[in-house]
Amino acid sequence: MSADQALLKRLADVALAVVIGAVTVSAAALDQDTTALDLALIVAGSLALAAYRKAPRVVLAVTTAALSAHALHAQPGPVAALPVVAAVHIAAQAGHRAVGAAAGAVFLGAYLAAGPVTHGTVERTVLLTGWFLCAVVSGLAGRNWQAYLRQTEQRALEAERTREEAALRRAGEERLRIARELHDSLTHSISIVKLQAGVAVHLARKRGEEIPPALLAIQEAGGEAMRELRATLDILRTDEPTGTPALLVERARAAGLAVDLTVTGRERPLAATVDRAAYRIVQEALTNAARHAGPAKIAVRLDYGEGELTIRVDDDGTAEPSCPPVEGIGLTGMRERVTALGGALHAAPREEGGFSVRAGLPLEHA
Repeated sequence: MSADQALLKRLADVALAVVIGAVTVSAAALDQDTTALDLALIVAGSLALAAYRKAPRVVLAVTTAALSAHALHAQPGPVAALPVVAAVHIAAQAGHRAVGAAAGAVFLGAYLAAGPVTHGTVERTVLLTGWFLCAVVSGLAGRNWQAYLRQTEQRALEAERTREEAALRRAGEERLRIARELHDSLTHSISIVKLQAGVAVHLARKRGEEIPPALLAIQEAGGEAMRELRATLDILRTDEPTGTPALLVERARAAGLAVDLTVTGRERPLAATVDRAAYRIVQEALTNAARHAGPAKIAVRLDYGEGELTIRVDDDGTAEPSCPPVEGIGLTGMRERVTALGGALHAAPREEGGFSVRAGLPLEHA
């Protein structure tokens, strides 16, 4: 609950206590036997209702004692029971129905013992008894209704969580199906093409013939296609990160890339969605740099801010602002991941040459 909501509830509680106190004081002021002590008892018992959320039993005790003393001293009308009725209702709603019923009985006893037992006194006492019974019953009904609403909300949350889990499971099954189809259909065909091209190159060399450039291109393209397909199948089989951005940098260095990693801010565990997105963004940015930047230096920077993780991957490769790249599957996937988390992505050539990828991921997204 926010501070503004807590303040509004507090003001509403005070307003309720003031209204009940004003009604009771107005009724008591019309009675000539009402003294300043009676007014003080009414005000004390009514204003105590403002604290009913924190201490319902204490409020019930204070209100019952103050208004019972007023009933014994001034022999008021039925309206004097209004603060006690409210306190009994609050206690029953908080789960203290026996205490509330006992407090109502105490007030009724004081009200009946305040003066001579007459027909009118008995009628008013019976009327107040009905009021207190209604207060207890309505308090229990309110408590049950609140419990029903909480259960309904929990069931809705559970249903939503179940739907999300089912959707993730179906997505995983679909990825596996696609991976199997790609493996069964494309891997075999590409392997045959690569094998045939390799055999043709081998035979040409064995005969001392000049190898056609197109044949070499087919052989090289077949090998590259196989590597790309294996990488795609690995991603389809698991969408979970298999390490950290630091591990990605180490792998890139081992592959011969000149990569530097800088981490600023207070490094801390991230939500699963943010952690997965950060891993994939660094992975895709390093892959693009390795493919397109040439022999370039790459700088990876992770900045942990208070509310945002900033990821920046810069290289000093061959990209130029005058020739912006066509956004392919990799950049599109990065943009979709960042947008889904409410962040922003900038991927474009740098003014001084090279390419820059900058993503801001809100850390409060859980």
